Amino acid sequence: MTLRLTASGCRTALGDADQTCAELLAGRVALQALPVGGSLGGDRVPLALIGGRELDESAPPAWLPVLDGMVTEIPPDRWGDERHPVYVTSSNFGVGSLHAFQRTQDSAHLAYGTPYLAAEQLRRRFEWGPNVTLLSHACVSAQLGLLAASRRLEAGLADRALIFTYDFISPFVTGGFHALKILNGGFPSPYADRPIGAIGLGDGCGFAVLANGESGPTLLGQSLYNEMHHFTANRPDGAGFEGCLAPLFAAAAGRKLWIKGHGTGTIEAGRLEAETLGRFFPGAPLVAWKGSLGHTLGSCGVVELAVAAAALRGGRIPGTVGSTGPTFTAAVAQASFDNRGFDAVLLASNAFGGAHAACLLAYD
Repeated sequence: MTLRLTASGCRTALGDADQTCAELLAGRVALQALPVGGSLGGDRVPLALIGGRELDESAPPAWLPVLDGMVTEIPPDRWGDERHPVYVTSSNFGVGSLHAFQRTQDSAHLAYGTPYLAAEQLRRRFEWGPNVTLLSHACVSAQLGLLAASRRLEAGLADRALIFTYDFISPFVTGGFHALKILNGGFPSPYADRPIGAIGLGDGCGFAVLANGESGPTLLGQSLYNEMHHFTANRPDGAGFEGCLAPLFAAAAGRKLWIKGHGTGTIEAGRLEAETLGRFFPGAPLVAWKGSLGHTLGSCGVVELAVAAAALRGGRIPGTVGSTGPTFTAAVAQASFDNRGFDAVLLASNAFGGAHAACLLAYD
């Protein structure tokens, strides 16, 4: 059984997957210093909003047309029937709308105010059948959707599967990260060895279609690992990163790969990730794109998968945009590089509390 990525796409503050890849290759940073509370003001922090939209949530949500545009790229099929399941993943779903209702008491926000209601609105809007599963596990949500879809396909319970993911930031989300002080006035510099870390947040949505025996890159392996160590932090010995990567080591044997890391711009997690990846896959170039796009939260796994697929089509891999100065390891590629000579990519995602996910994609 050969599981393949037959289609993918995304939207970021830089455009669709091809546009995003081109802008990353040009070194463009989408993040801008904007008030953390939107119309409520507050400190300016790095945010990347799609299409110049306002941070404040509207009713209906202003991001719906973004999803409408992306859906046109999804290959038509009987999505949502018994053999064509849909997995909707997000770390936020309708939390921005719920917060807007609490602030304004405008009941129009409630139509998108919970995960179920938000996903049901999308299911009806896009005319999907009832076979829709919701998944949310912080910033590994999209990778969790990929794994759940893969298992269903491997069991012969589906013909094709659609993973559909979206996370649009709002004052509730930005305020929470700001309270933790990792969203601050500084701009992210992924894997940079510096005294103080900083992240950016960005809008992002994406999709991936998986199927058996069709054309497209091969999904060689997937791994999830949860340390259950702390509300936000990883074990300081890096055991969680090792636990996630170990199952993929054998699948990567003999492959010449590059790595799309998580790379938010934090210090401890960034160091642990870079050093562990270097031990498991010595010599593999490591890149991260959140220094430009911001952290697209639970959707980052599929959003960045779609950008990576676009890079493979174009033949050149964007470097770690936004990273300056010395890095945790020499493997961090700050400049773009040619894809010739590589035949696989490892895509990693990490989340609060030591949740880790990775998948290995071969394209020879």
